[in-house]
Amino acid sequence: MTRPGKKRARAASGAPGGSRHEEPGEGGVDEAVAFIAEQVGAFIAEQVGALRKLAERHKLDVLHYLLGMTKLEADEHVRLRSKRKLS
Repeated sequence: MTRPGKKRARAASGAPGGSRHEEPGEGGVDEAVAFIAEQVGAFIAEQVGALRKLAERHKLDVLHYLLGMTKLEADEHVRLRSKRKLS
């Protein structure tokens, strides 16, 4: 129950930027760059995975291998970025 004039505290949503009315990256340039890098890294890893499956299905062995290496690299960057963010 809340008292008149008092706002009930909300649980943190875990979304970057704090308030649900703020867009990600509104905390400053460094936060915006970090958010963009994380999103691009995750997107690239996901898309490269899909392209790798396509190359495998069509028996494009060299492309399948190269895309696998690209996906490993993208996954590693996302993992390292997340690890630094937690520190």
